[in-house]
Amino acid sequence: MENKLSTLASDQLIYIVQPTQKHTHTFILLHGLSSNGQKFGQELLETGLTSTGQTLSELFPGARFIFPTAKRRRSSAFGRKKLTQWFDIARLPDPSFRKETQLQGLAESAIVIRELLRQEIEVVGIPATNIILGGISQGSAMSLSVLLTLEYPLGGYLGMCSYLPYQQDIEDAMNEEDAMNEQDAMNEEASMDEEDDPFAASDDDNLPRTPAQKAVDFERDLLCVDAHTGSSEEQIASSTPIFLGHGEADEKKPYQLGEAAGRTMRLAGYQVEWRLYAGLGHWYKIPDEIDDIVEFIQKKVGWEIAAAASSGTLT
Repeated sequence: MENKLSTLASDQLIYIVQPTQKHTHTFILLHGLSSNGQKFGQELLETGLTSTGQTLSELFPGARFIFPTAKRRRSSAFGRKKLTQWFDIARLPDPSFRKETQLQGLAESAIVIRELLRQEIEVVGIPATNIILGGISQGSAMSLSVLLTLEYPLGGYLGMCSYLPYQQDIEDAMNEEDAMNEQDAMNEEASMDEEDDPFAASDDDNLPRTPAQKAVDFERDLLCVDAHTGSSEEQIASSTPIFLGHGEADEKKPYQLGEAAGRTMRLAGYQVEWRLYAGLGHWYKIPDEIDDIVEFIQKKVGWEIAAAASSGTLT
């Protein structure tokens, strides 16, 4: 298995583990706060064993694993120290505290992750349904935010120790009634005079939007994403199945944040599989969570595991 480091930006590296067979699938997984792609990637692929003792690389030999590294940014939570982080955060257990500090990093990192996806799909030629996006902790928060902006579904999403930035704001946006103009009936006749007005609202602008569409519109605006498409059901990622795993004893990101993220994504039209692990802190549980992830990929994403691995006890 060939491993390599490539340059993502002037001060960012991307750690890539190449497939051992023909490249047919891709994982793009983001590290947590103050970590990096190589550290997270090596640890996950070396220690993230199933109950049968197999690694994700062994189970999916045709998969390329991409672990990007976040930009170094000043940290509000750590006295303005420079850390690798996808976005700034002011208080670790409470992402809603001074949440405006997150905006610049969210927008900048969204560009990077969306470009990685574009390259895999358009340059490498991997179908979007053969790509799994995800991450751990802040990496999960970042990738989950990006998922909401996409114009197409992916094969699946994996989140560990997850939360969703601006989670309550997204729910509020989905719960808002479509603006109704009380003068619509009175103005219907007058609207005939606007046929030649290039600034007049189109018929599509007046159609009621689903909660999924509202979530996409809100997130694209939040992350400054110009998707060049609308937010119809065919132009969003809501058919992407989601796995969220969380430790019950997680003090850095209490599991209630993960539950709330799952609830919001369900409201946005996603199918979410939620797993809570007793006694687990801020990490992934070996082998239980790795088993659950592999089962999710098999049953919900629809990928096959290696023939040799399928003869094991993993179900």
